[in-house]
Amino acid sequence: MSEKNIPENDEYNEEVVKNRIRQYKQERSVRRSNLWMRRLKMLLRFLTIIALMFLCYKLIRMHQWYMSPHAFDSAESPYLEILNNKIVPDYYIIAALRKNEVPKVPIYMFNTDEIKNTIMQLDPVENVYIRRFWFPARLQIIVQERVPVLTISPDENVEPIAFFTKGGKLIGRDFLPLDKSFKTIKVLTYGTKGDDYRNWDKSRVDFIEKVAKTVKSVSKEPLEYIDLRNPKDVYIQIKNLSIRLGELDDTCFKRIVRLPSIMPQIQTLDKKIKYIDLRWKDASYIKLEE
Repeated sequence: MSEKNIPENDEYNEEVVKNRIRQYKQERSVRRSNLWMRRLKMLLRFLTIIALMFLCYKLIRMHQWYMSPHAFDSAESPYLEILNNKIVPDYYIIAALRKNEVPKVPIYMFNTDEIKNTIMQLDPVENVYIRRFWFPARLQIIVQERVPVLTISPDENVEPIAFFTKGGKLIGRDFLPLDKSFKTIKVLTYGTKGDDYRNWDKSRVDFIEKVAKTVKSVSKEPLEYIDLRNPKDVYIQIKNLSIRLGELDDTCFKRIVRLPSIMPQIQTLDKKIKYIDLRWKDASYIKLEE
């Protein structure tokens, strides 16, 4: 090897070493920068989590989640909405609500079962649905009421004193008068003479309802009332005509279906009719006013 090549190789090696050193420094700088970026991202992520936790805590603790202690004071309370109650007045529901404390917990933690059970103790109430809302915290109470079928009165000119619902539930005068939208069968009875309406069950109520529907169906006339003041001699009043049905037994439906064959004869009579007599098993009569 000539002496001229030796310096050239030394210079080349020195240049390579310097390049490698610069490269290592750049790599260390990049790694250091990446490390700081990762640490900064972790810090930002941690701070974001802390901020979100703080916001969630503040959101949960907002006063809009809590009902006012005066929420059950009246039906006009902005914290209450009572719906679908046609029989039970609002003040009865408010009185039931006041038996419970206004919830002191956020509305989403409030168990409504106790309120529901209290309202369902009212006789006309069949079921209750309670919905919870927030901002502001409030309750929506949806009442499902029993359907009235029969009203009880001692006389045709006296307002009802009680009523029966589907299912045979007897409800007293506390929830009367009924809304006019309810179409019920008026039954006249004293509750004596061996047929106390307070002892009627579902089957008895269903039977009377069936009698009323049968009379309306075959006569094509609206039914005004069923007179059960003498259970052995029952009268049914339809529009401008009285029907003497006798006893309500298993044969009464066979007697009622004879009405269509009798009613055309009424139109040919000049005298005033007292009643149509359907008491007899095999015959029907038209009783005229004397």
